[in-house]
Amino acid sequence: MVVIRLARLGAKKRPKYRVTVADSRFFRNGRFIEVLGHYNPNPRGQEKEITLDLEKVKSWVSKGAQPTARVKTLIKKAEANA
Repeated sequence: MVVIRLARLGAKKRPKYRVTVADSRFFRNGRFIEVLGHYNPNPRGQEKEITLDLEKVKSWVSKGAQPTARVKTLIKKAEANA
């Protein structure tokens, strides 16, 4: 099954995440198909909290990709800001 999920990046206690499309059998930070955007839960200064390519997200969902619960909330938040 293809899923849209977060892959963790960043330093210890300073997480940043990539929103990726991946096969559910691969590890969280393992092989992925495509990067759809970034999520920074602790933005500083001019940094954005969410950057998502909503067109690609809609395309993958129409193809059957299942977003995780957290990614669903990020998509809604990004659509509200757009």
